[in-house]
Amino acid sequence: MIEVRNLKKTYSIDGQVLTAVDDVSFTVNKGEMVSIIGHSGSGKTTLLSLIGGLTRPDSGLVLIDQENIWSMTDAGLSEFRNSKMNFIYQFSSLIPTLTSFENILLPTAFGKYTANVEKHAGDLLEIVGLKEKINSFPSHLSGGQQRRVAIARAFINKPAIVLADEPTGDLDEETESEVLDLFSRINREEQTTFIMVTHNKDIAAKAQKQFKMSNGVLSEIT
Repeated sequence: MIEVRNLKKTYSIDGQVLTAVDDVSFTVNKGEMVSIIGHSGSGKTTLLSLIGGLTRPDSGLVLIDQENIWSMTDAGLSEFRNSKMNFIYQFSSLIPTLTSFENILLPTAFGKYTANVEKHAGDLLEIVGLKEKINSFPSHLSGGQQRRVAIARAFINKPAIVLADEPTGDLDEETESEVLDLFSRINREEQTTFIMVTHNKDIAAKAQKQFKMSNGVLSEIT
């Protein structure tokens, strides 16, 4: 379970204090799919970064399985992220000198994985419809294909938690539907917990629990 308590994050810009996340509290149960909608600049991405242990909050707690991630050392937090969660960012962030296959395998360089991890990487490429691009470099892939490789990479460590920031932002309608079906299947079969940030209300509606963020304040949509 993920429990967020009174989370707050501010930034100082040109002498002005901007509150990106304003006293946010909510819980996500194991195996839930949660969506967060809101306009650009509402604090959605910052909140995701705080939950994922990438940005340190000014105050508040992030508890994952009753463990306060912000009480961990940097090394401990990195190991925790690698073993428990993965991220799908707004941008594909592929390594240009690695092939699709190698990009998917990249997270396995930082942890202990089973011997069949390469087969799993190949299976993921097939699932996202890019089996024939296994040896292609990012420069030889379209933007949508790069996004699909990044999505496949997010599942290589079979994470308990996936944090997705606009995961289908640059995909065509058909591929978007296929990716969301993949999310739903993994959520159902693996009991993987998803927190998705999106502008798309149709995507948000597929989640079991929905929130809206405005000016750093989070509220549940009932």
